[in-house]
Amino acid sequence: MSEHLTRLDVYAPLSGVLVPLSDVPDPVFAERMVGDGVSLDPTSSELLAPVAGIVTHLHNAHHALTITTDDGIEVLVHIGIDTVMLRGEGFAPRIRQGERVTMGQPLIGFAADFVATRARSLLTQVLIANGGEEIHVAPFSGPVQAGRDVVMRIEHRPVTTELTMHSDHASATLFSEPVTLPNPQGLHARPAAVLAAAAKKFRADVRLLRGKDEANAKSVVSVMVLSTQAGDSIRVQASGADAAQAVRELAALLAAGCGEGAGESQAAASAPLTRPVTAPTAATGVASANPDIFPGVAASPGLAVGKVVQVRAQRIEVSEAGVGVVRERAHLDTALREAVRDVELLKREIADASKAKILDAHQELLADPELVDLAVENIANGKSAGWAWRAAFTLYAGELEGLDNALLRERANDVRDVGRRVLLLLAGVTHAKIDVPTGSILIAEELTPSDTATLDRSKVLGFCTVGGGATGHVAILARSFGIPAICGMDSAALKISDGTEVVIDGSAGTLRRNPDAAALSEAHARMTRHAARVEQEKAAAGAPAITRDGARIEVVANVRDAAETREAVAIGGEGVGLLRSEFLFSDRDTAPSEDEQAAAYRAVAEVLGRERPLVIRTLDIGGDKPLSYLPMPREDNPFLGLRGIRVSLDYPDMFRTQLRAMLKAAPVGNLHIMFPMIATLDELRAAKKILNEEQRNTGHTAKVGIMIEVPSAALIAERLAPEVDFFSIGTNDLTQYTLAMDRGHARLAREADGLHPSVLRLIGMTVDAAHQHDKWVGVCGGIAGDAMAVPVLIGLGVDELSVSVPAIPAVKALVCRLTRSECQSLAQEVLQMGTATEVRARLASFAD
Repeated sequence: MSEHLTRLDVYAPLSGVLVPLSDVPDPVFAERMVGDGVSLDPTSSELLAPVAGIVTHLHNAHHALTITTDDGIEVLVHIGIDTVMLRGEGFAPRIRQGERVTMGQPLIGFAADFVATRARSLLTQVLIANGGEEIHVAPFSGPVQAGRDVVMRIEHRPVTTELTMHSDHASATLFSEPVTLPNPQGLHARPAAVLAAAAKKFRADVRLLRGKDEANAKSVVSVMVLSTQAGDSIRVQASGADAAQAVRELAALLAAGCGEGAGESQAAASAPLTRPVTAPTAATGVASANPDIFPGVAASPGLAVGKVVQVRAQRIEVSEAGVGVVRERAHLDTALREAVRDVELLKREIADASKAKILDAHQELLADPELVDLAVENIANGKSAGWAWRAAFTLYAGELEGLDNALLRERANDVRDVGRRVLLLLAGVTHAKIDVPTGSILIAEELTPSDTATLDRSKVLGFCTVGGGATGHVAILARSFGIPAICGMDSAALKISDGTEVVIDGSAGTLRRNPDAAALSEAHARMTRHAARVEQEKAAAGAPAITRDGARIEVVANVRDAAETREAVAIGGEGVGLLRSEFLFSDRDTAPSEDEQAAAYRAVAEVLGRERPLVIRTLDIGGDKPLSYLPMPREDNPFLGLRGIRVSLDYPDMFRTQLRAMLKAAPVGNLHIMFPMIATLDELRAAKKILNEEQRNTGHTAKVGIMIEVPSAALIAERLAPEVDFFSIGTNDLTQYTLAMDRGHARLAREADGLHPSVLRLIGMTVDAAHQHDKWVGVCGGIAGDAMAVPVLIGLGVDELSVSVPAIPAVKALVCRLTRSECQSLAQEVLQMGTATEVRARLASFAD
């Protein structure tokens, strides 16, 4: 480089480990379309200024910004991958666009756990956006500390940056027709980089026009500064020798979404974020830039290092021609009966009874009349039982995969699993159990629930599949077993040789082939830290959860049966805060009898004993939870119709049967009966009247409580409290009814945040009303087990947290690290905020 060049050191905006840009699982960054630089795997969550200068661009989603130095160097920092889809949720900017900042100044706070579980990756890119022949970028490597260590060194001649330009051109100026921008988040870093790269191919001066605003189409930063939004009307202006071609091609590129096509980008923007966003794969036309990193969908969290074992589907050959309808039909019936028996035996091998119930659906499928009739029809047409059955279940699975409902599409794998089980019996072939060496990472086109349930978990450290999704039964089983899993993997992974060393990251949804020494060291260090923390939490889980200033918080479990209750008690659960009784009523043709219910309730009570509380919720159906044998009128909006206690009051005989069954658990347990979806005082009194009558009839009594799930109940909590013994807040429904956002809605689910200030205010109002009448309050909704939410719930005065069984040790350990006084101050602070994003950013900094 010439001696006239100037040197600039760019400092770490976050603490963490530097990663080569080529390893980033996004081709726009990996191929340096935005600019040259480095990526950083962060361990902190407060973004600091890597250089001094002016913030020339702050994206409206607050996940990215550009600082322009006095010498004209544009340093772009982009937090995470696909974080633009969060629309600012989880990010809290500390500065404004146009401000001058000093190196090391805090710029953006973000909720790392929240963002990491909702975006494809937390890898943060630090890039020189106006690179060229006059700018040389030398990235560094290794661990770095925010604000202290250099991440890259720049040598350059002073440059000037054109952010918003306008000039008169001697040559003819051409314009495109207006283009309606299809990108849901506007031209953020990725589409802006694609557009700029395309514009640079032309000699013409090319601009984007939006009303009176314009941007240099060849500058990534200039395009982003335009701050476009979906639906904006954009025109391309060009002047120069190839202006006509530039206008034509760039207008078409804008209309197509600049590599983020309207359909694809809309799907990404509307995808529910209760799980990590689907990573790009070859199937979507985008592959990882690093051939040794294979992206997929995060299905089960965790990290493991092992060696690849490719699992191939077992081939099953059957003849097409049958040997007579009677014989073939008898052959099919025998195979179906044997398959039912085999599934029952397999269920007994799964220790977790709630997960074993996944296979109940397989037994139902084996008796599915449409599926069986389809096979019988084929037999009647002269086909063999094997050929007829395979044609039937293949067609059935194909129909499911063609549905709009993603959950139903994933059930196609269950149909194929059941189908193959019967087909093996018809062909007289023994099912090949997956037998692998110790330390194996499985890769398969598809694994069935049966395959997964029988994996030897002392040998299998994790698995990846090309098919499947995060809500499929295979993923659910993987999470229950505690092994990392990835689905939706690029099919290129099927070509990885057996014995290849890999790192599987189920949390990020990536598989890394042939990791180097640094990557292996980091993986082992993370695994060691995680294992040590889990062991520490488990070891201490038997002790009560008491804050450092002496506040006692009960940590209890949400369960569905006695098996889950035993598991909860074994790892420190102090009782059951929610027994979901509707699991007794679903997946069957008739309602359970009083004796059947009583046996289930007593079994849970016996596990807990007389000291630990047992809270049983009465039947909570309706809305999204119908029963096949309980005819209910069609409703335009079932979530605002017959739900929860309203159904029970409409079917008093069924309600009385359930109450009598519950009361039979009173002699052996500390029984609490809880009514769901109470919205009015009249509903509560009507339910209590029936309960009081059954208590007199049986001679047994129980504590009585209600779920606070609708705003009306929270608003009249002071009037409800004298009528009950306790409240339990169901934050999932309370959130959706408060914000008028269906928590299952594809586009709104991510915004239906239980940490929205309005929801927190209702929780605080409920707690205050209950405590005025010396009644206790629990939380049994999703945020009770959210580490970020626990401090604010304690600060609001919540007495009990009812969480999923695996979360018990971690929540108890967290409670013991806090003080109620600091939590109270925190709660008062966040109650004054206006958005969930602000709340989460503050809670993230509190956790740090």
